[in-house]
Amino acid sequence: MSLEPVSLASALASFTEQWSPRIVTAVNDYDVRIAKVEGEHVWHVHDHTDEFFLVLDGELHIALREPDGERTVVLPKGSVFTVPRGTEHKPYAPAPAAILLLEPSGTLTVGDRHDEVPAHVDATTGHALT
Repeated sequence: MSLEPVSLASALASFTEQWSPRIVTAVNDYDVRIAKVEGEHVWHVHDHTDEFFLVLDGELHIALREPDGERTVVLPKGSVFTVPRGTEHKPYAPAPAAILLLEPSGTLTVGDRHDEVPAHVDATTGHALT
């Protein structure tokens, strides 16, 4: 963890990969990750942790499978949303977007259970920011 400020704009400019988060800092036992996203992620669930999303640029849609059925939340720039643990979800960005995620260190981007992971989705616990 750096003891210097991190510019999110500079950090986002340092990579091009979609759905491949970079760890910008840590807070206690949580990673603060940023990612560029476009298109569909994968249906997945985190059994033991919530997942926090902040949209830095663009718009993010998150499809949710809940006990009462399926719904989609739409997050414009500047919006936050937390997917509760145990909720199956699939993020989707209709156009290029940038997001910030807050998750326990070591959490896989595809959760504990997931559909087949497409080639454009990086199944990772996050990459170091270079």
